[in-house]
Amino acid sequence: MQRPSLFESDSFIYWKNRFETYVKSKDLDLWHVITNGDFQPIIQNPETKLDEVISFEKQTDDIKKRLAKNNEEKMVIYNALPRKEYERIFMCNKTKEIWKTLLITHQGNNQVKNNKIDLLVQQYEQFIISGDEFIDSAFARFNTIITSLKALDEGYFSKNYVRKFLRDLHPKWRAKVTAIEESKDLTSLSLDELIGNLKVHEMIIKKCRNPISPSLHY
Repeated sequence: MQRPSLFESDSFIYWKNRFETYVKSKDLDLWHVITNGDFQPIIQNPETKLDEVISFEKQTDDIKKRLAKNNEEKMVIYNALPRKEYERIFMCNKTKEIWKTLLITHQGNNQVKNNKIDLLVQQYEQFIISGDEFIDSAFARFNTIITSLKALDEGYFSKNYVRKFLRDLHPKWRAKVTAIEESKDLTSLSLDELIGNLKVHEMIIKKCRNPISPSLHY
């Protein structure tokens, strides 16, 4: 917890989520600086009703502490970046500007982001599981799609992950799917619980197909 995860350009979505979690666990005010901009030493003049900058001499200790978070958050980002990325954002003066530069560079602008979301939605809708694919492998592919979608679009969610995965299983799983649908409440069944259930059934099938040969005695 002393330092954020080191930046990963090849796995930017993964790094971004870990970095966000790290910052929020450290200080929510720091995440506010990233998303909303630096704290400003501004106060409204009661007479003119206009915002005025508070001179350093008149700043209270509380204001100075909040202003210190501007540099604190910038240092948190610096500690996560390798030299190549640091040089990319070196000219950015504000933390929000640094974060925006990283997002546009590695995640793309809104048009690129929406194109990525459209592609992932298509992959989600066309997802199928072949007859010879192991549950672990299928779940890894499925999980990559849904986590990537959530990372790109925080508003994207689906309550149908369990139904979707069951529906896309190979027909050889039909009997097991029917048993799960009849015995489980799919609205409350978690995806992890479903995968665990399917993996147990998969192990039973393997054991039945490859029984241990009894020892031969002479």
